[in-house]
Amino acid sequence: MTDRQQPRAIDASAPHSARIWNYWLGGRDHCEADRSMGDQIMKYFPEIVENARGNRYFLCRAVGHLCGAAGIRQFLDIGTGLPTVDNTHELAQRMAPESRIVYVDNDPLVLAHARALLTSTPEGATDYLDADVRDPAGILAKAAETLDFSRPVALMLLGIMQFVEDTDEAGRIVATLLDALPAGSYLALSHPTNAVRGERMDAAVKQWNEGGGPPRLTLRTPAEVAGFFDGLDVLPPGIVSTAEWRPELLDVGTSGPIDDFGGVARKD
Repeated sequence: MTDRQQPRAIDASAPHSARIWNYWLGGRDHCEADRSMGDQIMKYFPEIVENARGNRYFLCRAVGHLCGAAGIRQFLDIGTGLPTVDNTHELAQRMAPESRIVYVDNDPLVLAHARALLTSTPEGATDYLDADVRDPAGILAKAAETLDFSRPVALMLLGIMQFVEDTDEAGRIVATLLDALPAGSYLALSHPTNAVRGERMDAAVKQWNEGGGPPRLTLRTPAEVAGFFDGLDVLPPGIVSTAEWRPELLDVGTSGPIDDFGGVARKD
């Protein structure tokens, strides 16, 4: 945690995406407004809890592969969310204690918890940036204080790009971040779709967007999600429902495909 970052005031009266997600994951760091919004969305789409947990399992499998078979020791995790069990640094440093991780989010509650919970092994390093994904240049400049961009980095964009409504802008953000990374780096990205449950997912997103508190959420098709990986070497099994991305790497998971698509790819 950089000393210059100070937690901002936390508005408990308005729901926030990171806290709602924490509620669905079974965490404890949420307010009444978050629980109320989360329950409203669950009425339309109870499987949202499965989506949230499936995305978390994908994080565990992706980091396991990246830190294991791919040999990655640096992670830039944007859209961190509230700390729960098996965060990126815990997974990576459990396998390779020298791993270096930079988290990025823009929720004051996440910042407050990051200060207390996102610790590091003595051999590695962990930092947290209070920044917005829409400022990729700023993120890269600050992250360079902890990460060595002359060596491969895993860029983690799990459940974040849906908050950038314009698809062209979202694509430019991902491209800017990847352009700063050397060959041998990786992108792990996941994004909500309505490819599995269609109109019911649409109704849940409509409820989310009309709630007023969280940032607006934009669904994209699997083909649009695949567009974020253009120019990269996508690892098997490709861009799929994240519940179906190498499920053998983790002995827990969801019962079938979920409306969360993504994959892992290498920059050559």
